[in-house]
Amino acid sequence: MTPHTRVLVIGGGVVGASVLYHLTRLGWSDVMLVERSELTSGSTWHAAGGFHTLNGDTIMAALQGYTIRLYRELEDLTGLSCGLHHVGGLTLADSPERLDMLRAERAKHRYMGLDTHILGPAEVREMTDGLVNTDGILGALYDPLDGHLDPSGTTQAYAKAARLGGAQIRLHTRVLALTPTPGGWEVTTDQGPIRAEHVVNAAGLWAREVGAMAGVTLPLLPMAHQYLVTDDIPEIMARGTEFPHVMDPGGESYLRQEGRGLCIGFYEQPCEPWAVDGTPWEFGHELLPDAWDKIEDSVAFAHARFPVLGRAGVKRVIHGPFTFAPDGNPLIGPVPGLRNYWAACAVMAGFSQGGGMGLALAQWMIHGETERDPRAFDVARFGGWTTPGYTVPKVTENYRMRFSVAFPNEERPAARPFRTTPMYDTFTAMRAVWGQQYGLEVVNYHALPGAALTETPSFRRSDAWEAVAQEVRAVREGVGINEIANFGKYRVTGPRARAWLERVMAGRIPPPGRLALTPMLSPSGRIAGDFTVACLGPETFHLTASYAAQGWHMRWFDTLAEDGVRVENVSDSLLGFQIAGPQARALLAQVTRADVSAVALPFLGVQRMTVGMADCLVQRVSYTGDLGYEICCDAMSQRHLWRVLWEAGQPMGLRPFGMRAMMSLRLDRFFGSWGREYGPDYTVSETGLDRFVAWEREGFVGRAAALAARTPARRLCAFAVEAGDADVVAWEPIWLDGTVAGFCTSGGFAH
Repeated sequence: MTPHTRVLVIGGGVVGASVLYHLTRLGWSDVMLVERSELTSGSTWHAAGGFHTLNGDTIMAALQGYTIRLYRELEDLTGLSCGLHHVGGLTLADSPERLDMLRAERAKHRYMGLDTHILGPAEVREMTDGLVNTDGILGALYDPLDGHLDPSGTTQAYAKAARLGGAQIRLHTRVLALTPTPGGWEVTTDQGPIRAEHVVNAAGLWAREVGAMAGVTLPLLPMAHQYLVTDDIPEIMARGTEFPHVMDPGGESYLRQEGRGLCIGFYEQPCEPWAVDGTPWEFGHELLPDAWDKIEDSVAFAHARFPVLGRAGVKRVIHGPFTFAPDGNPLIGPVPGLRNYWAACAVMAGFSQGGGMGLALAQWMIHGETERDPRAFDVARFGGWTTPGYTVPKVTENYRMRFSVAFPNEERPAARPFRTTPMYDTFTAMRAVWGQQYGLEVVNYHALPGAALTETPSFRRSDAWEAVAQEVRAVREGVGINEIANFGKYRVTGPRARAWLERVMAGRIPPPGRLALTPMLSPSGRIAGDFTVACLGPETFHLTASYAAQGWHMRWFDTLAEDGVRVENVSDSLLGFQIAGPQARALLAQVTRADVSAVALPFLGVQRMTVGMADCLVQRVSYTGDLGYEICCDAMSQRHLWRVLWEAGQPMGLRPFGMRAMMSLRLDRFFGSWGREYGPDYTVSETGLDRFVAWEREGFVGRAAALAARTPARRLCAFAVEAGDADVVAWEPIWLDGTVAGFCTSGGFAH
């Protein structure tokens, strides 16, 4: 008889074992893990085993904190040792910019409840008995939670805890094929078939191959990583306490005590993508040949920072592969386009993140959503446009910049430009400084004559300041034009389109010729989307939302699909521009024979009209808060539409503006932004979106939970703050009478 399980987890590394344990912890006991070799095979067994909470993404940092606190619980539950060493950790700052970053991270930690501290060079020397050369060091961030563990022991603890909860683990069972069935998946293994309702791809180094079995290309790549373990060092042996972790980003290294010596690893610049075309199935408990040549410069730098290394012999070299996604965060969650197929891979910091990722995935499977906003690690953040040709340079860049300062205005250059609209060359000729969103090139601002065509990364106000100020002024005082390619756009049609939208959306669905703002809720009443819905006819609707959320939104629409409704993602086939400012109506009137008066096209009105020669959809709405219009056309007509608007706008002083100006303009009007003010961490009543909810309508998703949360304990508020040369980004703490009372969702300078 073919074995059947509710969930089959493929892969027995720390991540797969964590997923299995968390499923049992949350109540699903009919779960199974299959591993082609032994537990820890692949990357887990040769990991350095360090863990830390520092992460540029605040949600990831919080989940790393959960992971670290979980280890004692696992030990108590199973009686097995995780080999925990909570020694504390220092992250060194050798430049003002890096010290700015560490101060910004510590500020976020205040709200998260993490007890971190900024230390001076003298305190670093004292804590390390002078074994760290602090020449050039301006300070350090100290985190008492940092430490290291035994990778094998920890994985075995997860596995035992899962077995105690009813899970099965089958070793030496290799998956050969995955076939979708009406009830889930038929899994072919070399030990016979298994039927599963859900499949979790936690295959680590083989995640690409297991993804291909289901017909998906997952954007991840193994990188060859090297660390060294020294012989015994007298200065380490003489210490009364264990040596703390030390991360030296300037030297691309991390260092910790190993026995009576030290372990030091490197994120070297001449790095090496491994198994680019696929991981060999026979690989498992092997290491790669030593490659001293690629870490020569890093080792020389380390000897200067940690002089004791120069007097220590090398006991062994560990050189092995582990996987990265293009942005360094894990790939977790339901894979868009597939039913009951889940990703749990590219968790390159498995012992910092594995517990949190296992918890998040188990919550997602069992409850339909996660407790915390998953977008930083959601597999849907990468669309079908990712290819191996994109993944390799982006992962390589991320590896090289693993310890680089992460600036809030940074735009990393690898694999760009890749996805562009027909306007790319035109805007480049107009001195556009480009950013990217969901792989698409988007204008951040237009550089002034003589200025650089790149923005200098900074935690303080950048060299984009004056250019952005001028673009803002042009919109507020005259008329500006901005491409709207980076809006997610959807066409909903069919005889049940209105009824479906009234179930999916929490707001009022407008009559023909009108549009409305509406949140979309999850079953828990939290915000799953922030939409504009336009009614073009009895059975035709046009939806607009965040471009970066396409994968997220389409996956949700697929979950709620029903007969009589068709949902198309037209984000890249329907392009155009928004025009905004006091002269916007006058400009539109110059280029169409349609009546665009306030009576014929009122605020929140929508019309089809011919603009120049292009058939266009025109909505009277603007994210800048000015008189404005969003004008969409077929992608083939976009360059024509541009010429018509640009030529007619010259006498009015028409000026292009980018996303930097857009975000400043929306702050003036206290317009929230998806991913900042609006997202899965918040409810409509917390954010003020409750004013758009059709509370009287029964049956929309999340209604009961949203009703129960109508008196929130926290609320979104706007603050005007006197600032110096730096502005709020996000997650900074808000202090009230000496106590952290809240946090910032976003901010900036409202010109």
